[in-house]
Order: sequence, then structure tokens, then C-alpha cells
Amino acid sequence: MTASRAGVLVAAKPAGVTSFDVVAAVRRALRVRRVGHAGTLDPDGTGVLPILIGEATKLMPYLADQDKAYRVVVRFGVTTDTLDVSGRVLETRAVGTLDRAAVEEAAARFIGRIKQAPPMYSAVHHGGRRLYELAREGVEVEREPREVVVHAIRVEDVGEARATLTIVCGKGTYVRVLAADLGQALGVGAAVERLARTRVGSFTLDDAVAWEDITGGAPDSLWERVLPPEAAIADWPAVELDAAGARAFLHGQGVPVPSMAAGRFVRVHDRAGRLLGVGQRAEDARVKPVRILHVDRPGTGVLPA
Repeated sequence: MTASRAGVLVAAKPAGVTSFDVVAAVRRALRVRRVGHAGTLDPDGTGVLPILIGEATKLMPYLADQDKAYRVVVRFGVTTDTLDVSGRVLETRAVGTLDRAAVEEAAARFIGRIKQAPPMYSAVHHGGRRLYELAREGVEVEREPREVVVHAIRVEDVGEARATLTIVCGKGTYVRVLAADLGQALGVGAAVERLARTRVGSFTLDDAVAWEDITGGAPDSLWERVLPPEAAIADWPAVELDAAGARAFLHGQGVPVPSMAAGRFVRVHDRAGRLLGVGQRAEDARVKPVRILHVDRPGTGVLPA
């Protein structure tokens, strides 16, 4: 892989494959080694899965931190071990007539900063193992609730024992847990019937490459769909450095940028527009390197970030 072979491929994950399957498929298709994703989707889930390639993998935590949007169909009256309808049914209850106002009122309780315990069927580590590995062995362990942020829950449709919701949330939010908690709040239980992620940060389904194009397309055609690394943090403010400033930044030195608020992350470019990395303004009005990218600079002597 040449130094310039880096960027973001927004994949449209289909149901029935894991997020790692998508990473592996991109790795094979593009013939690159360094590939990762920004935010796991459940195997049954579909939708936006940003894949970071080469040096762009250094931007993974910043993209994973960005808000996500989901469209979810919740089935009421059923509780499962996986919190979706493909799991083992633990309990069923009669639902009766679903009242839209009641669903909206219950959903409103979960907007804002809330606590969630990770589900047993999740990729969270416990004692050196994934929770889902323990769950498959019939082992359940105590999970510490974590604070997550739910920005909005909009009830799109309510039908017989089902509701379709649009959810906008922050990092680490489990939509399956939200669905189960909503069912509990309504007194009937619930599980996810369908889940589609429609947005990660600024990436939407309109940007996404179909699974068939990833697994069956020509590498050159697929590379044409790869966005530049800075697309991962395109909504951030940008700082442009002259040649001397760029050299200093790439050697780990702070560069004066007096007009920017302290503490803020920025993407740092040189005068040619190339992304140098992630910077943060310190109290001394300098942008200091947080993460340096070596894209388009083969043979650079800069120490790795």
C-alpha cells in the first residue's frame, strides 16, 4: 500500500454478517492490511458502517465518538435473551391496543443522560473475554451501568404490537437495551425486530457502498469510493499551517494559532490541503499535535503518534 492509500469507505452492512466480516471483506477487496471500523453493528443490524483504511485508522476514536442515528422496529410483548427477536424467548405477554401517546410518553423518559448496563450479548470485555462468549455458555455476570446520551427518540409509527422509532444517540448507546427498557416501562416487554443505522457523524446511507460492490467489485472501482481521511472529522474546525508550522507540527511541536478556543480539537492541514493530523489548542494559544498522520509523506522521519 502506498502512503496515499488511506481514507474512509462508508459501507452499507447487510443483515447476517458481522462488522468484522465487513472489515475482512474490505481488506481483501482493497488488498490492504490496516483496516478497522468505527462502531460495531449487531449481526442482525444493517446500515452505515464507516471503514477506516491505512493511516485513517488513527482517526477511529474520533469518528466513533460522533453521534449516530437509527431506525428501529420494536416488537412489544416479547422478551428475549439477546434483546432482539432472533434470541431465545424468555417471556411473552399480551399487548392489547398500543396507544401512540403512551409510547411517546414512555420513550421521553429515556431522552437525555441515562444509565445503561451493557447487554450480555455484546462485545464488551469482562475478565479477558467478550460478554457474548460468556452468554453463549449460559454465564451471566454483573455489568456496571454506563452513562450514555440519547438526544432524541421520535415515534414514527405505531401498529399492532409494534412501533417504529428514530433514535439519535451518542457513543456507547445500545438500542437493544433502549427497546427492552421501553417495553418494560410499558409493562409488556419488548425486543428489536429490525435495526438500521442511518447515520454516523456526517455519513449517511446515501454515502454508503453496497455489500455486493465490496465483495464483487473491482479494486480500482472500490478505491474510487474511498473518501479522504479528513472526511472522518469533516465537521471539525480546520487549521492551515504554513511550511514552517507544518514542519514543527509534524515534529511534535506546538504551533501558534491565537484565534482558536482552548481545548478544542481541530484538523490540521498544510497549505496544499493535506491532512497532517489532529491538533488541540493549549492555553498558550498553540495547536499541539494529538495524532499525526503520515499520508502522502512517504519516508517521513516523524515519530509515530
